[in-house]
Amino acid sequence: MPRKPVYRAVADIDRQALAEFQAGIRKRYSDEQILAELKESAERLGRSPTMREFSSDPKTTVHPQTVIEHFGSWNRAKRQAGLVPRRFATREELLALLKELGQELGRVPSARDIDEHRGRMPSKSLYWHTFGSLTNALREAGFDVPVGEERLERALEQAVSLSKKLRRLPKFADWTEARKQDDSLLTEWQIYRMFDARRGAWSTFQFLVHERLRQAGVTVAPDGRLV
Repeated sequence: MPRKPVYRAVADIDRQALAEFQAGIRKRYSDEQILAELKESAERLGRSPTMREFSSDPKTTVHPQTVIEHFGSWNRAKRQAGLVPRRFATREELLALLKELGQELGRVPSARDIDEHRGRMPSKSLYWHTFGSLTNALREAGFDVPVGEERLERALEQAVSLSKKLRRLPKFADWTEARKQDDSLLTEWQIYRMFDARRGAWSTFQFLVHERLRQAGVTVAPDGRLV
């Protein structure tokens, strides 16, 4: 009998049966057992463990993701175990997590990828705070990030921030005015050159900003207003 294609097999999964199976798997560990393992790992390390340290501890049997599933977040579990969460990971841990995410994705991770893996990945802001930019972190982690991509990513981040402030997609004149107040913004002409300064360059940029906002859950009306 021929095997079903993977996508058909996934589509045919009984969702209730899957939920019951996953619940059963999670029940292998009680909350008390997980908290005990956290405490014991902290005693062996001499400090509150990070997810990576806990996973690497040869005497632990629970995966960090199981801890998160039980308690909602890694730090919430540590608080319940009486441990003080370590607010900032080390540079080495941050880079290692980026590398692992890149290996899993098979490509250079984006800011959106980091957002979509909340719980197992630190926030984008922590990478920016630690390395100066996400691009710097990616390069230090060994990823090849072209200069053009870096500049466009920076422009999009700035445009998203400005859009939220203006409550609409920024027009060329809006950008000119905003740059008078904040010279860290790329110039309008730098943005134009990213699109070879061709006709429709700014509207192309606005479209990319529109897509970035949409991915972040922000609705943009046909006239460019943020709903």
